[in-house]
Amino acid sequence: MKYFLILMLIPLLFCGCNKAKPEAEPTEEATEEISVDIDQALSDYEKGSWIEDYDKALQYAKELSRPILANFTGSDWCGWCIKLKGEVFDKPAFQDYAKSKLVLLKLDFPKDIVQTDALKDQNRKLQSKFGIEGYPTIILIDAEGKEIARTGYQPGGDTAYVEHLKQLLN
Repeated sequence: MKYFLILMLIPLLFCGCNKAKPEAEPTEEATEEISVDIDQALSDYEKGSWIEDYDKALQYAKELSRPILANFTGSDWCGWCIKLKGEVFDKPAFQDYAKSKLVLLKLDFPKDIVQTDALKDQNRKLQSKFGIEGYPTIILIDAEGKEIARTGYQPGGDTAYVEHLKQLLN
């Protein structure tokens, strides 16, 4: 019986979090370019902090000449997402790098965290636009909204992850 349980648990170790499933069929709206409100003041943005507004992220990326690190996550249920946050995003080497080189965008698909309908809608549209199939998915995006590179969880901690990001951006 003990061996049977071990054999049943082994496949779980090799599986990531659940695949992302759009809640609705993609529509023309899902592929529309999301506009940028240029009038929004840069002073609202605290460098190195996570924001949830894609339009603002694009604006800040333009004004600061930085790429966006978009974190598609299931923050309250996805084990690999939680691990990535704890091992990388919450650590000093990543935070210092992000403050000086990135605009951080959190696109969350939680199970128990309450979100506004507008935020859910934005996140679903971006999920469809970028073809997200699982979590965590990290996409580096330029100031025009085009994908530069795609990655996910990487072992090795915050310093190794920063080096990984630098290689993707070069």
